[in-house]
Amino acid sequence: MKVVGIVGSVRKDSLNKALANFVAKQFEHKFEMEVLTLENIPLYNQDIENDAPQEVKSFKEKVAAADAVIWFTPEYNGTMPGVLVNAIDWLSRVNRVMVGKPSLVMGASMGALGTVKAQAHLYDVLRSPGIDSPFLAGANQVVVGAAHTKFDEQGNLTDDNTVNFLDMVTTNFVEFVEKNN
Repeated sequence: MKVVGIVGSVRKDSLNKALANFVAKQFEHKFEMEVLTLENIPLYNQDIENDAPQEVKSFKEKVAAADAVIWFTPEYNGTMPGVLVNAIDWLSRVNRVMVGKPSLVMGASMGALGTVKAQAHLYDVLRSPGIDSPFLAGANQVVVGAAHTKFDEQGNLTDDNTVNFLDMVTTNFVEFVEKNN
C-alpha cells in the first residue's frame, strides 16, 4: 500500500515532521509512505489553477498516485496552519485528487491536548465537496501531547504507550484503506 504523509508545518525541527518520519520508518512493513512537506507550495491562486506551477503539479501527482493520505497537523491559534489549508486548496481544485481517497489525521504539539482543535477543523475540511475524503477517526485519533518530551535526538518516538497506540491505529488504517479502495 502506498501512502503519502502531508506535514502541515514548515519548521525545520517540526514535531509533526518528526512524527511523520517516525511513522514512515516504524511502519514500513505495513505501508510505503513518502513524507511530503509544503515549503515550496505557492499560495493558491485561481488565476493559475489550470496551469499550476511545477511544485503544485508534482505534489498533486504524488497525492493522486497514493492509495491514502496521512495528515500531520500542528495546531496554531486553535486551528490548522495556513500552509496546510493552502495545500488543501490546491488539492481541492481542477482534478480534485483527494475525492474518495482515504485519510488519517495525526498531530503532535508541546501542549497537553496535542492538536485536538486543529484536527476537528481538518475533519470538517475533509468532508467538503472538493476533498470528500473518507477518514478513519473516533478512537483512532492520534493526538501526541507534550511531544517535545517524547522524541530522542535522532527523531525516534520513545514513549512506549504512543508507539503501541500508533501500531494499533496504523493497522486499523490499513484495513480501512483496503475496504475503501
